[in-house]
Amino acid sequence: MKAKETYLMGKSVFTVSLVVIGITVLIVYLTGQNDQRTLTSNIYLSLSIIGTALFLFMTYGLYKGMDLRDDFPKFQNLKSGSLMQDVTPDFDAPSFNVEDGIGGIILSVLLWIGMTILIIVLLVFLEAVFWFSLFIILTTLYWLFFRALKLVFSKSIITKGNLGVAAVYALGYTALYLGWIFGVVYVTEILR
Repeated sequence: MKAKETYLMGKSVFTVSLVVIGITVLIVYLTGQNDQRTLTSNIYLSLSIIGTALFLFMTYGLYKGMDLRDDFPKFQNLKSGSLMQDVTPDFDAPSFNVEDGIGGIILSVLLWIGMTILIIVLLVFLEAVFWFSLFIILTTLYWLFFRALKLVFSKSIITKGNLGVAAVYALGYTALYLGWIFGVVYVTEILR
């Protein structure tokens, strides 16, 4: 009888990762309220918490022989360059010469109302652009995160049932995935 393989779903792992990052930020914020820690030490603390969680998760997954399945929706119908094809507006702003008197006051109030409506429309457009950008960033992070963990769990054939080997692989991948961020923060601190 063949042993049942254990699979993790990509969306679930990514969602849990976002929750871990959120909890980490909350822990760093709450523990740093009474201390006057620098931004660099907060980054080090956050990366240490995330690194520990990532190491434990990868060690457990490698030890149990887990695999990762991609269940994120596919966006194959989008064509390159078709999304923002004709968005650039081309118009000349009119020039108004407002004179003194009741006519100038009425025209100023009408221009004020018109500009308020225009600003509201632009804010709605910018909000849509913000949410679209956030969606693209999260999708990109998901893809990178999924590919990275897929690579890690491809070694689960070797590490299944062997805690020492699983821990060595997990430590190596944790060092690779977070080590460069520690390096960037360290070099930035030195160059300051």
